[in-house]
Amino acid sequence: MENLRAFSEYLVAWAFRYSFARKIMHFEKIQAIRKVVAAISVLLLGAATSVQAQVSGNVALTSDYVWRGSSQTREKPAVQAGVKYAHDSGFYASAWGSNVKFKPDNNASSEFDIALGWSGKLAEDWALDAYYLRYQYPGTQGSPNWNEVNAALTWRDNYWLSVGRSTNAMASKTTGTYALIGVRYPVNEKWRFEGTLARYFLDSAYADSYTHGSLGVVWGFQAPFEARLTLHGTDSAAKRMFPSMAGSRVEFALQASF
Repeated sequence: MENLRAFSEYLVAWAFRYSFARKIMHFEKIQAIRKVVAAISVLLLGAATSVQAQVSGNVALTSDYVWRGSSQTREKPAVQAGVKYAHDSGFYASAWGSNVKFKPDNNASSEFDIALGWSGKLAEDWALDAYYLRYQYPGTQGSPNWNEVNAALTWRDNYWLSVGRSTNAMASKTTGTYALIGVRYPVNEKWRFEGTLARYFLDSAYADSYTHGSLGVVWGFQAPFEARLTLHGTDSAAKRMFPSMAGSRVEFALQASF
């Protein structure tokens, strides 16, 4: 976990100390990122000390936090981190955080997601990950927090189908279903391509549904660190739902998993 500590410190230094970062981030956003990094770092480093063999984590610095085709940071950078504690039985609990900035503004500055689930092999080539996910936005106006049940079926680690279902999709108090197919194509030990195509069924909430997809290339330049370049795209329905936050955009990220 020493690599995790070093990389976390690097992310904080990159985001807060260099002058160009201050030019593109408002003070509130910097404070939100500090909270995310601090909270997740405590979880990562504290948990790893007690049960290192069963704890994994991830950290990332991205040019834009894109969720289901829509920017969650108004196309500004985000610092993200997560931790997962897994039992030998396959059951696990995880926490993940990021800074956010929505449009229209609801005073949200951070997002914390909590998941409880089970993952494991169904057969030699098949794996299942089923989990209950809680989206939380501390300090926001109204009631933006909501829950979702998800299941992802993976074949040979390179092809997957996932479905999410919520009776309060995006805190709309109406039902939404999210379906995604994904593919991963390893070129060699350092390079791989990834692609996704998804449909978000939101007729009850927004009287419409939308489609989005992504194409990305990942370079594992030095394990466990990776650089990722992703092209995101959505249909016109997404642009109507999320004006200026959906559409075509490019995202660059530095990430690491431990």
